[in-house]
Amino acid sequence: MLLTFLIATVSLVALTLLPLLPSEVWWVRALDFPRLQLSILLLVLILLELLILDLRRPTVIGMFTAAILCLLFQAWWILPYTGLFPEEVKTAEKKDPRETIRIMTANVLTTNRNAEGLLEMVDAYLPDVLVTLESDDWWQERLDTLQAEYPYTVKCPRDNLYGMHVYSRFVIRNSQIEHLVEKHIPSIHALVVLPSGAEVRMHFLHPAPPAPQHKKDSSERDAELIIVAKSVALTPIPTIVTGDLNDVAWSSTTRLFRKISGLLDPRVGRGMFNTFHAGYWFMRWPLDHLFHSDHFTLGEISRLPAFGSDHFPLLAELVLEPESRDRQEGLKSDRQDFRRADAKAKDEKVSERDVPEPDKK
Repeated sequence: MLLTFLIATVSLVALTLLPLLPSEVWWVRALDFPRLQLSILLLVLILLELLILDLRRPTVIGMFTAAILCLLFQAWWILPYTGLFPEEVKTAEKKDPRETIRIMTANVLTTNRNAEGLLEMVDAYLPDVLVTLESDDWWQERLDTLQAEYPYTVKCPRDNLYGMHVYSRFVIRNSQIEHLVEKHIPSIHALVVLPSGAEVRMHFLHPAPPAPQHKKDSSERDAELIIVAKSVALTPIPTIVTGDLNDVAWSSTTRLFRKISGLLDPRVGRGMFNTFHAGYWFMRWPLDHLFHSDHFTLGEISRLPAFGSDHFPLLAELVLEPESRDRQEGLKSDRQDFRRADAKAKDEKVSERDVPEPDKK
């Protein structure tokens, strides 16, 4: 019995500590994802040790202490994405329709054929901007039925799981499709004009995940996030970055993105909004994201129902309230953060100059 608990404790300690390694190899970085699941396993282990083992024995004390410390460490990463943490983005005090933008982000899964399910959700939730990931020519043909209501579009169909489409009720200006780090992975960059006339700089991203069937490490993904972060940090206008970033909200890379960009995460203090995997309730984490500058407050954020994809759609309503900027603050950066960011970009030979700046055209 003691040996079983010892093996379980050592295993969970190892899974907790491995992500601290500076390595970008996929199986190390993948351990950033299941922090909630590991926390639950650690909690169960601690309770079982309390109930079954003799806590007077030094070995048991050591195991129990290690499990407690690991649980506290895992909780440090995920606690901001619960209602126990202060909200980073303030709730909108007023919702002027002319200053409001509703964005639906949906990874459709290329092989999924339930386009009608997504179209029904668009009709039900009425986003102003719809962005789809993994959408190919088949999906484009179905999505084009939206053009009567969403006349402003940017289309980038691909059959390699990295297609991307944007359909908007609002005017889109200076749109550009770019391949920031990898030649086969596009991103979309544009200005979206609110009914009030205010311009919003938007970046739609879908970097490759660190996984053996995709990439053996996270270097390309990290570099794409970093150069976009460095680019948007330089603009004074309202900014939104959204998409399937193939990284969890609490990872060190996503935290670095937030520190460098200065963008806020409306999920902080509200919930995880786990969007992947839609088919496995016990293995879910937040892969689809929306970050924004402090010009916005939050009207609404929700995970929408499944429609056959392995991702749930994410819906966020933002309200342009520049007067709230002094009341909102994200993660703070230091020199070490900028050194890490520079190193990640340099490793892939890319820079913020590679990122389109639609507000400067």
